[in-house]
Amino acid sequence: MSLADLTATELLSKYRDGSLSPVEVIEDVLARIEELEPRICATYALDPEGARAAARESERRWRDGSAGRLDGVPTTVKENIATRGTPVPQGTAATELVPATEDAPAAARLREAGAVIFCKTTMPEYGMLSSGVSTFHHLTRNPWDLSKTPGGSSAGAAAAAAAGYGPLHIGTDIGGSIRLPAGWCGVVGIKPTHGRVAVGNPYPGRAIGPLARTAADAALALSVMSGYDPRDHTSLPTIDDTYTEELTVQGLRVALLLDSGLGLPVDPEVTAAVSSAAAVLEKGGAIVEPIEPIITREMLDGLDRFWRVRSAADIAALPEDRRAKVLPEIRQWVSTAGDLSGFDVFHGYSQMGAMAAAVTEVFRSYDVILSPVAPITAFRAELAYPTDDPSKPFEHIAFTVPYNMSAHPATTVNVGWSASGLPIGAQLAVPHHQDLTALGLAAYLDTERREWPTA
Repeated sequence: MSLADLTATELLSKYRDGSLSPVEVIEDVLARIEELEPRICATYALDPEGARAAARESERRWRDGSAGRLDGVPTTVKENIATRGTPVPQGTAATELVPATEDAPAAARLREAGAVIFCKTTMPEYGMLSSGVSTFHHLTRNPWDLSKTPGGSSAGAAAAAAAGYGPLHIGTDIGGSIRLPAGWCGVVGIKPTHGRVAVGNPYPGRAIGPLARTAADAALALSVMSGYDPRDHTSLPTIDDTYTEELTVQGLRVALLLDSGLGLPVDPEVTAAVSSAAAVLEKGGAIVEPIEPIITREMLDGLDRFWRVRSAADIAALPEDRRAKVLPEIRQWVSTAGDLSGFDVFHGYSQMGAMAAAVTEVFRSYDVILSPVAPITAFRAELAYPTDDPSKPFEHIAFTVPYNMSAHPATTVNVGWSASGLPIGAQLAVPHHQDLTALGLAAYLDTERREWPTA
């Protein structure tokens, strides 16, 4: 196995016993990127020399006994999470490139723990697409099939995780932007409880979380990043939640949501894979019960209207020359914002609360909600939206967006493959502050995969 494919927990063990050095590992990761990046295009602001210098410093800390919790672990950070000295283009050529003056809270926590942040990762236009389409970055592609999207908006993070650009990759999520690409790239991704990781620029539904090849690595990164930061008034103190792969599912009350009730129809292959995951939990002693759709068309359409007006206001504030650089599909989407009344916008905003109430009601009866991450497998890379229709941009997020609005943690795990070889992800949503429990369930499903029924 290449050093680039080792997990964070494996690397830390080898650093600890002296059998491996961070300097060796970063060279292997950089070689992997040099080989694959011309086709995948997942990185932004790659800094090989800075990475080598950071790895040497980490090697020194391991020698003198001052290593941190992630010391020497290669880590990427999504480009909209500020890192000192690097501009934050937000995936669009319309942004003025001004270097960030400081690390955002999550990046600062990682650096304090000794992580080697060697590059940023790509995102689509303003993070408003579930694809890798951007007017600033090259088109990011799915490592499993280069003709397909990795998903978005944490496009580069998911692609980098799947391609083995080191073990840890940090993304953001406001409607599914960690979980959708994680599902489509076959990796673990978690949108944590709102406030668990300080964002720095908080907004309703916005969260920062890790993508990794294992749940244990995601749990480690999440625990390092979590905690209060005065730059984010919504951030929470560090929460006492223990990660374990030894949890029991006996008696676990599982709500099985196979139909979101709106948007794109669920592909039969997706239904079969998630149903197989439910059967694994049931075999372990969980009580699995199908449930009706959680959210309504009114809720999703209302959110669309509110987000459209919010984005229209941001774009209207740009100088005309920069406004013209915004992706045409985004400009087309916001072009109807002026047709909406104040009542329409307020009603749209209120649907975030309606979604939160609907999800919370389910958790009165169940311990976990199991569903697909997306109704379909990865779509064509060049498309901004799976519908290829800017007037219908959110027809694929009905399984993911409710937990942004309700602030519940939700994680993904690969549960199968399509006939064409594309990953299929399942989503596990749990009550507030049980983030590491969700990751433990993901690890349980992953461990039990060899005994799964054939779909």
